[in-house]
Amino acid sequence: MSDFKLSQEQIETFQKEGVLGLKGAFKNWVDVLREGVAQNLDAPGRFATDSIREGEGGRFFDDYCNWERIQPYQDFIKNSDCAEIAAKAMKSKTAQLFHEHAVIKEAGTAKATPWHHDMPYYCVDGPQTVSVWIALDPVPLEATVQFVAGSHSWGKLFYPRKFLDGAAYVQDASELEHIPDIDGNRDQYEIREWACEPGDAVLFDFRTLHGTTAAMLKGRRRAIAFRWLGAGAYYMDRQGETSPPYPELEGKLKSGDALPASTFPVIWEDKAA
Repeated sequence: MSDFKLSQEQIETFQKEGVLGLKGAFKNWVDVLREGVAQNLDAPGRFATDSIREGEGGRFFDDYCNWERIQPYQDFIKNSDCAEIAAKAMKSKTAQLFHEHAVIKEAGTAKATPWHHDMPYYCVDGPQTVSVWIALDPVPLEATVQFVAGSHSWGKLFYPRKFLDGAAYVQDASELEHIPDIDGNRDQYEIREWACEPGDAVLFDFRTLHGTTAAMLKGRRRAIAFRWLGAGAYYMDRQGETSPPYPELEGKLKSGDALPASTFPVIWEDKAA
């Protein structure tokens, strides 16, 4: 099933802004990915969470690191053009899978995803990163993910925040900063957002700030992101909680070590390089 090929202009936009919207990029894979998400919901993994507090309506479910046990996820990873698209966007000769992340908000949910960027959550680092977020249901503009263009190049790391209540994972870390008041100063930032149809995708760097509003969802919003690493990626000991956690790597790797291909396989490689 043929996917989407990035143009040079799109690659340069991603490099400059840290985010890129792609209409219809994976429309031929929607049914496969919906089946994967259905299996994921029926049998959640060990890291599954529901970020709805008592008294809040709807459901905000997310889960990750299930691709090895859910066949439709494997099918997409290995047989779609997602890995190649990721590599081209990163300007990397390889695309190494970090993990997949399913995010489902049910109708009636009015729960914001707080502004954050992903890198401080992760036990990896490197100059080339990209998440490929894919809509599996129509997403109206008021409920879509918003991104701060260019924030991937600020050279800053912000406190990771819990989706349940927006609280920081850690209270004091010298290398981390508090996220600025983006909603209160929107005119100071270039916000990118796209209403999406099933199969539309958004690519964003692990360092790009993003979040959603608390707009009430009138319909279901299923989405799945595939996280990719380019050449030069390495293990990073964050000295605290990470999401997803990789307890099997703790104590075995130190910051700067190469990532084991047994856990993070290289899915695409430029054979002409």
